[in-house]
Amino acid sequence: MKTPLYTALVNHANENTQSFHVPGHHNGDVFFDEARAFFQSILKIDVTELTGLDDLHDPSGVIKKAQDLTSSFYGSKETFFLVNGSTVGNLAMILSVCQPGDILLVQRNCHKSVFHAIELSGVHPVFLTPEIDEKMAVATHLLHQTVKDAILRYPSAKALMITSPNYYGHAVDLTPMITEAHQHHIPVLVDEAHGAHFVLGGSFPQSSLQAGADAVVQSAHKTLPAMTMGSYLHLNSGRIDRDKLAHYLTVLQSSSPSYPIMASLDLARAYLEEIIKANKIEQIEKEIQDMKQSLLQMEGIEIIVPTDPLIQIDPLKLSIRSKYGHSGYELKTIFETNGWHPELADEKHVLFVLPLGGKSKLTKELIRKIEKEMKQTSAELSNETCSMQPLEKVTTLPYSSKKQSAFKTESVSFRDAVGRVSAEQVIPYPPGIPLIMVGERVTKDVIHQLAKLIDLNAYIQGSSLLKNKQLTVYIEEEKS
Repeated sequence: MKTPLYTALVNHANENTQSFHVPGHHNGDVFFDEARAFFQSILKIDVTELTGLDDLHDPSGVIKKAQDLTSSFYGSKETFFLVNGSTVGNLAMILSVCQPGDILLVQRNCHKSVFHAIELSGVHPVFLTPEIDEKMAVATHLLHQTVKDAILRYPSAKALMITSPNYYGHAVDLTPMITEAHQHHIPVLVDEAHGAHFVLGGSFPQSSLQAGADAVVQSAHKTLPAMTMGSYLHLNSGRIDRDKLAHYLTVLQSSSPSYPIMASLDLARAYLEEIIKANKIEQIEKEIQDMKQSLLQMEGIEIIVPTDPLIQIDPLKLSIRSKYGHSGYELKTIFETNGWHPELADEKHVLFVLPLGGKSKLTKELIRKIEKEMKQTSAELSNETCSMQPLEKVTTLPYSSKKQSAFKTESVSFRDAVGRVSAEQVIPYPPGIPLIMVGERVTKDVIHQLAKLIDLNAYIQGSSLLKNKQLTVYIEEEKS
């Protein structure tokens, strides 16, 4: 399998040349001795733009070859390597298609990086409310009708921003929505951070690239064997200015990109190609199913799947719930104390990201140990759920960013924040989806949800006042 960038780095390391260039560890020659054993091998390929190793910001050699191989594999028009995660891809996509004041149609349960792009670009966001799965009480996907209604109301929109799959691995066929947008000459941008492996086919959901999306961001580091912050940005049509997109990637990404991260992107694509070439998909699917069956051997565990028949579930994502009344956070702690670290917990669930291959196993001894601990710490079951999304399908913020910026702020109790406009983002992390946006009017349901998360000791990004159940809000000008 071809790995042009990785191979070039290994060949350079094997030449045993002397380093008189950055980075300052000089191929590992200068390093803290206590950490040398862990870092030594990777430091040999942690180099800079040396002769023959190409330049990410103007690729013409091994980086370009690696990107072209990735583009060919995924079937995109062009692929860019990202060393600042999918965050930088979301920022670049939106900045490349929108000018200040333009309308952007945005799925409400997007990652915080999308909201940061909205802030930086000065666009006017129109939010599209996703469906809420009744069983899981999580936001899932957009309806075609929601997209259709939004375009009817805002035909001048410059782009449609969709997240698919959601953090829990729920995806739907995006073809009808993308076709709808294209009929109105609106490009579709997709944050497919958790779907870099969908290209494998089989039991995995369809990729948004196959559905015809114009630009797609994928976090290779989330489900592929790539290093953290390694992502792909696929350009898939001429509806987006390629040079403008490349310009913003140059502006936003580091001018000293990590060669180990880029090499891992080269290798991650090769890993997927090897799975297909060696016909390993069925074997991997069986290993995934075996791991799920191991979890089901625990008396107190149930696997939770969405009820909507339109939803395709990513086999790598596994949501479990305690039958004994534990919150997701309590259940996560039990697994962690026994050496298994899940991806995230929410009020009711624990989410595992299963490996695409690998040797991780859940032993019978560990199953018995976790079962025992769950029984000893059982709690009263709660069926209470609370919607995190507005009832309206297409919404906007009450004030423009310009008008909003003129308002003063104050901190008030959660109870007094109901009905006010938030001056801060409140983001449970993970998954990194804002529970409350800056400029959004705060509802009673959302405050109730936020208070519960704080009581459950959930990790929340926001001001330090949140732990005291206070929220920073705008002082709106008096209405005449």
